[in-house]
Amino acid sequence: MNNREKLTKIFNRSTIKQQLYFMYTVVVIVPITLIGMFLLINNYRMMVNYHRDLLESDNLRVRNILFEITTQIYNISENISFDVDLQRILTGNFEDREAYLEAVNVVPLLDNYEENYTEISGITVYTDNPSITDYKQFVRVNDEIAVQGWYQKAISQSGVFWEGMSWQDDYGNEYFNLCLVRKIPLMNSPYYAVLVIQISDNYLRTRVDSTEYITMVSVDKGFVFYSSDRMQYGKEQLLPIDYEEPYYQYMGQARREGNRCFVNISTLHTYQSDSKIYICTVNEQGYKSIQNILYICLAIILVAILIPGIMIYIFTTYFTERVNVLRQEMHKASNQDYELISTFQGNDELSEAFADLQVMVQNIKEQEARAYEAQISEKELMIQQQDMEFKMLASQINPHFLYNTLETIRMKAFTAGDKEVATAIKLLGKSMRYVLENTGTSFTTLEEELNHVEIYMMIQKLRFGERIQYEKEIEAGLNLQEYRILPLLLQPVVENAIVHGLEDMEPGGKIKLFVHTKSMEEESLLLIDVIDNGCGMTQEVLDKLRKDIEIKDISRSKSIGLYNINQRIKLNYGEQYRIHVYSELQNGTTVRLMFPLDKMKQG
Repeated sequence: MNNREKLTKIFNRSTIKQQLYFMYTVVVIVPITLIGMFLLINNYRMMVNYHRDLLESDNLRVRNILFEITTQIYNISENISFDVDLQRILTGNFEDREAYLEAVNVVPLLDNYEENYTEISGITVYTDNPSITDYKQFVRVNDEIAVQGWYQKAISQSGVFWEGMSWQDDYGNEYFNLCLVRKIPLMNSPYYAVLVIQISDNYLRTRVDSTEYITMVSVDKGFVFYSSDRMQYGKEQLLPIDYEEPYYQYMGQARREGNRCFVNISTLHTYQSDSKIYICTVNEQGYKSIQNILYICLAIILVAILIPGIMIYIFTTYFTERVNVLRQEMHKASNQDYELISTFQGNDELSEAFADLQVMVQNIKEQEARAYEAQISEKELMIQQQDMEFKMLASQINPHFLYNTLETIRMKAFTAGDKEVATAIKLLGKSMRYVLENTGTSFTTLEEELNHVEIYMMIQKLRFGERIQYEKEIEAGLNLQEYRILPLLLQPVVENAIVHGLEDMEPGGKIKLFVHTKSMEEESLLLIDVIDNGCGMTQEVLDKLRKDIEIKDISRSKSIGLYNINQRIKLNYGEQYRIHVYSELQNGTTVRLMFPLDKMKQG
């Protein structure tokens, strides 16, 4: 006996009501329960991954902010440490306090940094020079300071490190700051000097704080020096950290104050320092949000089971009443009582035992009408789809068709004897081909990019004639095929030089493209200078242009091209590589593009 026969036997032994309840269980309850459990589990995983991705993104945001701030503070410390006037004060032997105060007052360097940089809450220079007393940013090292761990570490090494420091005000309130600590090198001097730059906690709060997440930050094995939750200052991180691991990373869950939460911990290696900053980002509301959504999904599943159950109960009651009526009428007919009821509720298989052929035919007609309507709707959808596909195909432009059309026009112009038009069309086709072929590509060779600029200048020569001259100078020994560059990078700069530098000039305008290298202490650079002998600009206009190149302003309509080029260079090669603009009124303008030589060889 196969499964079908067993199922048929079970139905034959059951009443219609039992059969309906059985089918409801098998067809509704079991599938909805299984599908609901699958969806709950899948949604749970998706929401967990979603909150983890958001948490990781916010952690990366904080890490980038801290890297930016610490790098800027490091650069400031470099300027302070090697300032000649500061060195003279720290190595000096002052005869009296008045001479010392006079020497300090004429050096406003430290005051300027404290006043002009909101990220700095304080700068202190500690020294054991006996002729220096506490005044402004200068502090004489006493016995209490001399035994501090950070001071001992600073005078024992030449490198920079970061330290989380705490201090108390006159009212006993404890405050915490992230501080840069470094020894100031004093040449030919028996004294020590240590520079400490405090980063403003309020500044960090305005840059780092998020309304959704809690952030806790510590340095090396130290305490938490910054936290969105002020109660965490001075405490250990939320989870144990493996400080021996160079790049410690953790993404998971933890319990904070009894609540389950998402936690992401990452490591930031500070610029030019061995110090490691550990950033812990906590999402306390993630699991609560997931739990609420799961409760809603569970409620929907229960409703999806309960409502059909109520409907099945109503239908079963209604259906069994009709069966009983049918049995009664059939019993009357078997007793030759043909006075049957005139109508019978419903239009299903039960009606077939009671209704006549007309009703059956009418049912068939209705079914055919519905099927025909469905076929018409399907054909209409197919026609609409074919129409859309045709329109999409008709809207596509084949670049080869465009090139062939330009070539046809060029040949007609050439045949007609108009060589200048033929040349212009040929140059335009080459330029369009280069643009289309490099749209969406990452890199091209420097030679191809320079050829594109040369084609562009040929087109401009057709427009301006002798009003503009073009010169290209390549440093000897440079293999242009060896270097890779971002496509469509130089032509906008050259165009900018023509539009803003040479547009209003009489004959004698000149554009020069100078490709050369420059060796620095740490690396070699490839420099591309776009030089024009145009009208130049005033210092005020030059300063505004430099600002526009660096800072995005969506309301600005000018300098957008140079801003985009500058951003492309920085994004692909690093923040230190960018556009530099040099200009003097009536002496022309030079736009310099700076690239790392080694990276350009790698592409």
